[in-house]
Formats: sequence, structure tokens, C-alpha cells
Amino acid sequence: MNTLEISRMSTVERLQAMEALWDSLIHEETEPRSPEWHQDILDTRSKKIAEGKAEFISLKELKSKQNR
Repeated sequence: MNTLEISRMSTVERLQAMEALWDSLIHEETEPRSPEWHQDILDTRSKKIAEGKAEFISLKELKSKQNR
């Protein structure tokens, strides 16, 4: 199945396909490994928090920025 075929599906059909994919992943015996760069980002963020340099915004502020 390609992107064009997926775009031709109804919303309900796409949601059903997503559910089927998630259900198949739940039964996997091994979990996929996160890429190293994920850990790098987490380490950087943890360091900023520990140093008091992290900046936080509220969910309301985040939503406001996304709607611009």
C-alpha cells in the first residue's frame, strides 16, 4: 500500500488500518530500539534542567504558538 492508496481511503478506513497496525505491534516480542539521537536529545534536555537553563512554557502557550 502506498501513500496515494492511503489518501483515497475514508477517515474511518484509515483509522481502522492504524488500529490494526497498533494491534500487530503490541504482540511483538521485541521492542524496537530508539535511535541514539533520541538519547542525545534527552541528555541535552536533562543537562539544561539540572543547570537551571531550561525554559518551560504552558500548554496554553504552546497551543497559541501553533495556531499562528
